[in-house]
Amino acid sequence: MARILVADDDQDLNDLVTMKLEAAGHEVVSVIDGENALSRALSDKPDLIVLDWMLPRRNGLEVCREVRSDPGLSGTRILMLTARAQEVDVERAFAAGAEEYITKPFSPRELVLRVATLLSRPR
Repeated sequence: MARILVADDDQDLNDLVTMKLEAAGHEVVSVIDGENALSRALSDKPDLIVLDWMLPRRNGLEVCREVRSDPGLSGTRILMLTARAQEVDVERAFAAGAEEYITKPFSPRELVLRVATLLSRPR
């Protein structure tokens, strides 16, 4: 179906998201820090990035901005999956280029549904 990059420094959560998205038929690559997230985004050109905000080495908001500034990644969808739940955080994420925002704790089923919806939208 889609190539998805998952970036979260919590290995258990990273494994859960990866497993659920693979079960939904997606090809998933996962990383645990922002520097590797940006590197893999640039090299792999994923269809979608599931991105935690509070990543080591480069936070998710910075990664989001970098992805949005790269013309080769203009079609990449970004879904923020983060514990940051303040309204101002949601606004900052959308301003940086995120297209979807889910707060932790979350429902894995809802995540899979939102990913499907996001991928079905015209680019």
